[in-house]
Amino acid sequence: MDLRTRVEALMPRAREELAELVAIRSVADPRQFPAEECQRAGQWVLDRFAELGFADARLERTPDGSDAVVGSRPCARPDAPTVLLYAHYDVQPPLDDAAWETPPFELTDKDGRWYGRGTADCKGNILMHLLALRSLGQDVPVHLKLVVEGSEEQGTGGLEAFVVDHPDLLAADAILVCDTGNAAVGHPAVTVSLRGMVNVVVTVEALASEVHSGMFGGAAPDALAALVAMLASLRDTAGNTTVDGLDTTRRWDGEQYPPEQFRGDAGLLDGLQLLGDGDVSDMLWARPSVTVLGIDCPPVVGSAAAIVPRAAARLNLRIPPGLEPEVAREALEKHLRRAAPWGVHVSIEVEATGSPFLATTDGPAYTAMAESMQEAYGRPMARLGQGGSIPLCNVFTDTYPDAEIILMGVEEPLALIHAPNESVDPREISAMALTEALFLQRYAATAT
Repeated sequence: MDLRTRVEALMPRAREELAELVAIRSVADPRQFPAEECQRAGQWVLDRFAELGFADARLERTPDGSDAVVGSRPCARPDAPTVLLYAHYDVQPPLDDAAWETPPFELTDKDGRWYGRGTADCKGNILMHLLALRSLGQDVPVHLKLVVEGSEEQGTGGLEAFVVDHPDLLAADAILVCDTGNAAVGHPAVTVSLRGMVNVVVTVEALASEVHSGMFGGAAPDALAALVAMLASLRDTAGNTTVDGLDTTRRWDGEQYPPEQFRGDAGLLDGLQLLGDGDVSDMLWARPSVTVLGIDCPPVVGSAAAIVPRAAARLNLRIPPGLEPEVAREALEKHLRRAAPWGVHVSIEVEATGSPFLATTDGPAYTAMAESMQEAYGRPMARLGQGGSIPLCNVFTDTYPDAEIILMGVEEPLALIHAPNESVDPREISAMALTEALFLQRYAATAT
């Protein structure tokens, strides 16, 4: 029986197991869901990989208090390369339950897809690993290491700190970071570029307290109006980000993101124009972009006829490879202070920063992965950027500078990760499991 047939034969079990895992509400925030749910998910993952020969599989407590599943499985050939398999078992909260068309923590078949929180991000990738290894049976020709973390979605850095503190434990020649995905269903891809980020909260103060808008409006400065003017200065009329000192002209030289596909993937309303003077790929993966995440100000319902004395906004600046977070942070802060009108008082709190990532793609692992995706999907592997940030990739790069880091997985735009109605196409789980199994065989052969 060939690998493809073995994977397909294992898919009914994969669905059953994914249903079990999705039913565990493993949101790594005890304010929203019991911590025991993450403990159950971690134990579930540990048990399944222990059955597959990871005899030393265990839960390791990381500095943020979460547990990572860590283990190893040696092969018979001492000089075989080592591959680290990564995923995470924690998930985003479901957000608005009423917006879900199916129960968020119940795997549901609908229109050929499997719906539920975590089906794609990232429990589907855990099942991808299990499927790949089961299809190979005892014939896994590389040394394997495993890490499945439990707080990735919270961004608290538990595993990042753990890697730095235990550098020998996860050392590998190739690292499969399975937390991204393909360009579209049936279109295989690896992610070679990630944007970094700078998150800040900017606060504007103008008055000691609210004052009557009729008695004082027109001469007294309005903190909310000042904040709006500052935020408006961050984009030009075409929608280009205009933070002084940041290059907004770079071009993306990899796979392009077709504009019409992007419109559908992003859910643009009819008649809206795309932002910026570059291609979609340029705007997403090669240039900085700033997003207003939230504003603190009086709500419409309940607001008074008074001048707002204080207002704040939370901003997210995404930065492409080649731009250091500290440089971007300094540019953003200077821009905001220069744009502040009327002498209003401005304070800026930095919430978080993260470095961008650019993979090195000329090694044997990338060659083996491209060949494996070609065989599994019958079409060439694309190389994509991603606007999101995965700080762990930079930690892996710094800790294991000779390792090839490959970002891949079962996600694709229709998966709606982080949103209500998250889903996965089961064909992506089977095809990516086949890809991984083929990769382990090919990569072992290139290293002989």
